Amino acid sequence: MLYAWREWQSMMWAPALPWLQATAELLAKVDHITHAAPCRQVAAGCDLLVRLFRHYDKPQFGLTYTDMAGQRVAVRESVVLEKAFCRLVRFERATDCRHPVVLLVAPLSGHHATLLRDTVRAMLPDFDVYITDWLDARHVPVARGTFHLHDYVAYVQEFIDYLGPEVHVVAVCQSTVPVLGAIALSAAGHGCTPASVTLMGGPVDARRSPTVVNRLAVSKPLDWFARTLINTVPRLHAGAGREVYPGFRQHMAFMSMNPDRHLKAHADYYRAVSTGNTEAARKHRTFYDEYNAVLDMAAEYYLETVRVVFQDFALARGTWTVNGERVCPEAIRDTVLITVEGENDDICGQGQTHAAHDLCTAIDPSNRYCLTVAECGHYGIFSGSRWRTHIYPRIRDIIRRFDNAHPEATASETVALNL
Repeated sequence: MLYAWREWQSMMWAPALPWLQATAELLAKVDHITHAAPCRQVAAGCDLLVRLFRHYDKPQFGLTYTDMAGQRVAVRESVVLEKAFCRLVRFERATDCRHPVVLLVAPLSGHHATLLRDTVRAMLPDFDVYITDWLDARHVPVARGTFHLHDYVAYVQEFIDYLGPEVHVVAVCQSTVPVLGAIALSAAGHGCTPASVTLMGGPVDARRSPTVVNRLAVSKPLDWFARTLINTVPRLHAGAGREVYPGFRQHMAFMSMNPDRHLKAHADYYRAVSTGNTEAARKHRTFYDEYNAVLDMAAEYYLETVRVVFQDFALARGTWTVNGERVCPEAIRDTVLITVEGENDDICGQGQTHAAHDLCTAIDPSNRYCLTVAECGHYGIFSGSRWRTHIYPRIRDIIRRFDNAHPEATASETVALNL
């Protein structure tokens, strides 16, 4: 019922939003009359209402070019593998240069893979980049089946097999657990394992330095999450009848984690629009256009993630089984391990990602790297100035150091020190 009510609310607002937007644009152009200031304030209010009540579609990556050795090189997206709940997308560059291959595994935790746009942008000059583009479950027909946590693991294994053992995997946030599980299962079964894996800000062991997210997960029984957070996709959507954790509920949870920060951001946006501060207004729109775009997750996947990762701590405890096979990180031997954490991460606490080193005991110490970034929050690990200037160059140099498939790519490498 809640999902249907939310859809009805959106339909009620839909006719008014174009008029509010047109009013905002008209009044914003008034500069040389006596009441220009009040007009701009009304324009700002109309604009803010539009942004609060509009539906945010999945953004585009918009990465049409990259700069390589001072030259602008065209980039196009191509889907190389398509699964029921995910597409493997390649950012294909118009160049014959051979570079190491990177599989960027985006988190399936509410936002679209475009949240990693800045991550991809930084990597494009140096790597042949592929990304997991997870689909919104409300657009997946029920006839296409269910999606469980073990399906996520199987997808990652298939993508690594497709790209080959020379691939370097980079997992962000939620994806760190299924990625480590996929590699461990492949290693134990003598399957294809990547040359390196980089785990960034993920709950490998959510018992360490628990955050608000971690405490909420253990404060309620699993059936509470099922009763309270799961809804059925209503009619008019391709996935009608599918049980999901709706994107709008996830968005409410995101906002509730830092309500004062978001309230201030919207108040600042109102002031920026009403005073003509176009640059501040542009930055706000850029951030919230991405932040407000959310997707539905299959209910079975969400509930299994809560149980396995945040309640049972199954990976860290060594009790996680996938299709009857125990996940054994200690089976991983030939994959370089890199972990990255932010000192001020309020979603994934300190030590949760670095815990992977305690699990992957067969990896030689010379092939392990840890990076804790001072004064860095969760999103700063993979996006923004710290990512571009501090984190990414270190990851790039380590990957180059251990990339045997493309020795020509390491010619300008600086020596990577253990972080």
